[in-house]
Amino acid sequence: MQLHISPSMRSITISSSKVAARHISYRTLFHTILILAFLLPFVFILTALVTLEGANKCSSIDCLGRRLGPRLLGRVDDSERLARDFYKILNEVSTQDIPDGLKLPDSFNHLVSDTKNNHYDAKTFALVLRAMIEKFERDIRETKFAELTNKHFAASSIPKGIHCLSLRLTDEYSSNAHARRQLPSPEFLPVLSDNSYHHFILSTDNILAASVVVSSAVQSSSKPEKIVFHIITDKKTYAGMHSWFALNSVAPAIVEVKGVHQFDWLTRENVPVLEAVESHNGLMNYYHGSHVAGANLSETTPRRFASKLQSRSPKYISLLNHLRIYIPELYPNLDKVVFLDDDIVVQRDLAPLWDIDLGGKVNGAVETCRGEDERVMSKRLRNYFNFSHPHIAKHLNPEECAWAYGMNVFDLKAWRKTNIRETYHTWLKEVIKELSLSRISSYLTLLLCFGFGFGFEQNLKSNLTMWKLGTLPPALIAFKGHVHIIDSSWHMLGLGYQSQTNIESISKAAVIHYNGQSKPWLEIGFEHLRPFWTKYVNYSNDFIKNCHILE
Repeated sequence: MQLHISPSMRSITISSSKVAARHISYRTLFHTILILAFLLPFVFILTALVTLEGANKCSSIDCLGRRLGPRLLGRVDDSERLARDFYKILNEVSTQDIPDGLKLPDSFNHLVSDTKNNHYDAKTFALVLRAMIEKFERDIRETKFAELTNKHFAASSIPKGIHCLSLRLTDEYSSNAHARRQLPSPEFLPVLSDNSYHHFILSTDNILAASVVVSSAVQSSSKPEKIVFHIITDKKTYAGMHSWFALNSVAPAIVEVKGVHQFDWLTRENVPVLEAVESHNGLMNYYHGSHVAGANLSETTPRRFASKLQSRSPKYISLLNHLRIYIPELYPNLDKVVFLDDDIVVQRDLAPLWDIDLGGKVNGAVETCRGEDERVMSKRLRNYFNFSHPHIAKHLNPEECAWAYGMNVFDLKAWRKTNIRETYHTWLKEVIKELSLSRISSYLTLLLCFGFGFGFEQNLKSNLTMWKLGTLPPALIAFKGHVHIIDSSWHMLGLGYQSQTNIESISKAAVIHYNGQSKPWLEIGFEHLRPFWTKYVNYSNDFIKNCHILE
């Protein structure tokens, strides 16, 4: 090959004996060198990046250099091949049995260390990794079941402070004449049946909770002198409940405390549930015995397990939980009342509730199928009933809105014109006659579901799968056609199970309801929701201080 430079220095000629001579101008040579000088730094930079970071998958134009650079330099990207090989190994390992006695690392870091020290191949590494993941999944599952069980017992138990409060007040009742004074004073007795007053009814054995309900209602009222509270409690709590309200006046409001044993109407003949609960030890064992004995946790989900625990809550055999169905008989002289659960707080004057025209309906309640909170305000009949059962499907509409218990306006005059209580009463007697103790589970479900209008035989044949336990499902049937919907601002629910409840919405609600397991007086209560309740607890009270009530 020969190189000739022209005399004018404008071109270069390259000639060879085998190839024809080629003329290259200086301008072309200059432009070629300039382009190469411009591109070579980028090629080196891209090559360095690929070397440091690896050749990642990329489909954008910006990544084109990173994809092509290594190939131009003779470097091949084998990440896809490695991924395919790893997928193949994982598929093989997924069908293999894990060897007995396989020692598993405690963490991923230990796995990496063991892999390095023991020179695991890819298949061994994948097998150990699978075994670790399955073990962690089992541990998490068992922990979840343990958490649900512990929470159930925490929600069902009586906190030490509240138990202490009841004992101390009961002792005070026996030793302090002032704690035994008549409630209300004799001069106010006529007010108890005066329908010009605003009558509230509260059924509970929780003295602290009762004090919060009463205090919050009185403090929120524009006319507390018009308030009359009728508190119903059980025999064991009566003395302590009476002592509290005798020693802690809420004047000018009036409080009456009565025990279940003081109502002449509440006899075994009128309320067969009394005889059932008192006579059958099997019922007590079912609700207070072991809730997990014999349970096959491997064949159920945490959600189903939680539902089963909830269905065995001791409150379902508490007469206090079901007394609301007998209010017209317990207070025959009252025309209109507001029923309150003991896990609520009143934040606004409730006097306007007595001005609501129920249009001849019995029950004024808030619907629970409309609202911003989907978890709390999305309850329809399908949430409470088994619509796969033909009898349920025939009588109920799954899309029909449910309504809330806990703050209800009851027109007792309209109620007495219905057969709500009579249907329940007649049917319940039939249940007690027909069922035997050998079917405790079935018996209790029937006993507590009341079966309004559905008939005893259908419920028995359905193996108790038509609806869930509790007071609300049977009430949804009992009051069907007798409910007047009131504005949702009167009653806000879910503070006992929905931790994400909107704080601003809570502040605006007339009544807030801690329905659910996480009651504000329990340690499992939600910390950020508890202050709405504790603001009505008198922590300066000597009984509260001496019992170390949770603040």
